[in-house]
Amino acid sequence: MCGFTLMNNQIGAVIATVLDRQDNVTVQHLPSMIRVDGRGRFEVDYAQMDEEAGREDGWFDAAEFEENMSTHYGRMVHLDDKTIMFANPEDAAEYIDFDLKPVT
Repeated sequence: MCGFTLMNNQIGAVIATVLDRQDNVTVQHLPSMIRVDGRGRFEVDYAQMDEEAGREDGWFDAAEFEENMSTHYGRMVHLDDKTIMFANPEDAAEYIDFDLKPVT
């Protein structure tokens, strides 16, 4: 499992709405936060957030995401156009330049 909590505000609701459409993601709306849990791996696609919010291309980015996220678990990798969440840290190795081969 991997995931994060969001502020329960307009932007958090946009993120939750988009992610709730993914089969391996569960969204739980709570009074003070929104909890997002995923199995395996899931992506926060910035263009989808722009479209859902009705904003111009490039409005949603890693900084906007970080501002509305409270905490996360699992490995998180920010790219220019999306954030990828991984339940298994080894699955993120290629993105973070982490060599899984043992050093002798």
